[in-house]
Amino acid sequence: MSITYTVFKGTPEGKIIEAKNTREILPNEVLVKVTHSGICGTDQHYKTSGMALGHEGAGIVEKLGASVTDFAKGDSVGWGYTHYTCGQCKQCLSGHDSRCQARGQYGFANFDQGSFASHGIWRADALFKIPSTMPREYAAPLMCGGATVHAALTQFDVKPTDRVGIIGVGGLGHLAIQFAAKMGCDVVAFSSTNSKEKEALSLGAGAFFPTKDQTEIAVGEKLDHLIVTTSAQPNWGLFLPLLAPGATVFPLTVDMGELRIPYMALLGSQIRIQGTTVADRQVHREMIAFADRHKIFPVIEKFEMSVDGITNAMQKLSDGKMRYRGVLETKGVEVLPVR
Repeated sequence: MSITYTVFKGTPEGKIIEAKNTREILPNEVLVKVTHSGICGTDQHYKTSGMALGHEGAGIVEKLGASVTDFAKGDSVGWGYTHYTCGQCKQCLSGHDSRCQARGQYGFANFDQGSFASHGIWRADALFKIPSTMPREYAAPLMCGGATVHAALTQFDVKPTDRVGIIGVGGLGHLAIQFAAKMGCDVVAFSSTNSKEKEALSLGAGAFFPTKDQTEIAVGEKLDHLIVTTSAQPNWGLFLPLLAPGATVFPLTVDMGELRIPYMALLGSQIRIQGTTVADRQVHREMIAFADRHKIFPVIEKFEMSVDGITNAMQKLSDGKMRYRGVLETKGVEVLPVR
């Protein structure tokens, strides 16, 4: 059966356009009616590529391929950055499918469809069930932003007794604060000014420090981990002295430039820089369960799923004025209460 649906694409000029896409539903695929989509900084990177945009999707199952047994019509589901993996390589079979060399991910596969759309046809093994207690407008930003910070916090020896520094209180940072705090970590938040201090503390940070024009910061006990969520690299000379020996630095935001950091500070304190991007599928499932259990919700601003809505949302994100995750919402969608 052929299905035609609406997608929203970027253009070489950076404008958003509406287009139509037609696909067959294969036996292992699911037709999802999109109700919400998060807007991520990565979407900005592809705005001039001509591809369909969006990778933080949430919606309702409408049709199932002949071999799909894990979902039913009407299920609430989400999907994120990874569209498929081979399922047979060493990385897949050891539970690290996000490292699969044959993976298909946003920006590298399925250029004709994304989560900025009316519908999508996705492989069933790339979808995740969303609990009935988690409204989809809050679930959507977790599909990439939540999964990214949760993977960093759970896959690389971060313990509940650790002190975790988080640079940036924005789209990723405000989620990292919540996840780390709910894990039991002592969270220290850093932002350029005091404007986000109250929110950072209310989200779970135990301490907050502004960094603009500072030459040193007295944080007390040193940090076991440092999560970098800002769009630009921090002043490493300011932050490296705050780290405990053997600390880990997680640079989470995408930067096409070079990572430049004082060399001797890494050697002398045996500091590790840990690369990580999106979550493996099981980690993604655990993230959803953890967020649902602990009522972790992104702070969102909603926009209409339309050319104008997407344009306005992406401009606000580009201007650095989004608090803190933009969410596109399809017209006529019932908004469920937070429970």
